[in-house]
Amino acid sequence: MKMAMAGLYKRVLPSPPAVDFASSDGKQLFIEAIQNGTMEGFYRLISYFQTQSEPAYCGLASLSMVLNALAIDPGRKWKGPWRWFDESMLDCCEPLEKVKEKGISFGKLVCLAHCAGAKVQAFRTNQSSLDDFRKFVVRCSTSDDCHIISSYHRATFKQTGTGHFSPIGGYHAGRDMALILDVARFKYPPHWVPLRLLWEAMESVDEATRQCRGFLLISRPHRDPGLLYTLSCKHESWVKVAKYLMDDVPNLVKTDDVKDVHKVLSVVFSSLPSHFGEFIKWIAEVRRREDGGQNLSLEENGRLSLKEEVLKQVQETGLFKHVVAFLSSLTVCCRNARTLSDENNLPDIAATVCCQGAELLSGMFGSSERYCCQETCIRRLRANGDKPITLVSGTVVNGSSEQGVDVLVPSCPNKLNCCGSGPSNCNGIYPAGNDVLTALLLALPPETWRGIKDEKLLNEMYSLVSTENLPILLQEEVLHLRRQLHLLKKCQENKVDEDLGEPLC
Repeated sequence: MKMAMAGLYKRVLPSPPAVDFASSDGKQLFIEAIQNGTMEGFYRLISYFQTQSEPAYCGLASLSMVLNALAIDPGRKWKGPWRWFDESMLDCCEPLEKVKEKGISFGKLVCLAHCAGAKVQAFRTNQSSLDDFRKFVVRCSTSDDCHIISSYHRATFKQTGTGHFSPIGGYHAGRDMALILDVARFKYPPHWVPLRLLWEAMESVDEATRQCRGFLLISRPHRDPGLLYTLSCKHESWVKVAKYLMDDVPNLVKTDDVKDVHKVLSVVFSSLPSHFGEFIKWIAEVRRREDGGQNLSLEENGRLSLKEEVLKQVQETGLFKHVVAFLSSLTVCCRNARTLSDENNLPDIAATVCCQGAELLSGMFGSSERYCCQETCIRRLRANGDKPITLVSGTVVNGSSEQGVDVLVPSCPNKLNCCGSGPSNCNGIYPAGNDVLTALLLALPPETWRGIKDEKLLNEMYSLVSTENLPILLQEEVLHLRRQLHLLKKCQENKVDEDLGEPLC
């Protein structure tokens, strides 16, 4: 005897106030909005429309849908060789298990959008107005270069459920109605709602944060941020590292014996938390060996060139020279900085990256299966007859299977031939401890150094870490890291919702 299984198949959309997109009235609204030019943002959004994969994933589904519609490159593989935003990749500001259980707050969705590389303007209803909201809706409905995600309470529309996120897919000016592309497609279809009623639904207070809801205006930056460096919260140590950089370092530099830049660096690096090297990473591009051969696509070549320019600009800063001098004089007392400095062995780095690349390309990153890189070779190639590139080739073994992996490594134009040679022949021309630490110091907020008592040294530090005179490419890289650091710190303090309006740069 079979047991009956309880379950729900969709919900009837309360109408009014909503109008089903597929109804005759909904179709007429759609046609008229197209004729009036207020459905331009719809086409890209509908091309990437998705259903949230978990009941509480409405925020993640809405964001991944918008990020893909804006063609923002996540810089990491989704499955196989494909770079693509998926809900499972949006975990830098809140653990997925927690989101699965309780959903995500407005502020942490803003955090996720920033970390994913989008340009974000966030407005709570107590910081904006219905008229301003309407202007933004019109703006994003008459172009395809921005999209709006609305955070609202379903009860206002007589729908079941509570707080919800979904993108706005279009606008009908004559009837002042917005099209909600509801990502809970298992529950309700896309539907038109009066804009004034949507505003009322956003005015409700989120009981978890005691903050008003609102909307996110998301657009694509003029270039992808985080070209070469990124902050990671994959390792549990990120909480300690973020706290150390934002809270402890400003106090450490206040000591009386901080008299020169070398001493500043000594104070900062001597107390680095363990696993510090897991917090800031440089970004490499991985591909299957058979996919590329000796050639680079125009896209690959362009990304690699930008990474190499960022690396070059870091190494041309005055701060980099101080960091190099300091790290070369290190003793065992600064063991964590010493460890990071010693991680300049490209063959060892290459083996690790090849294993990670094999996991990514198989779509099983983070799985319990073990990968072992049996062999690596580092070469300089003249791909496509262009300038030389650094290519790391690795043979990765997982059980009985074997896979060839290539890693494109950004490098400065120095001579390199590391196959079978010692690591010392490879140092200083690819991303390593020296420039990684330099980039992180540049990314610290300017007020970090305010407590330095020696006025001459204070002015020197301000000059060394100032972003104003940096080349624009490096300046944007540094400011992106600074935004990441700010948001991760607020997440760690659970204050990202309270401090949403604070400047991030």
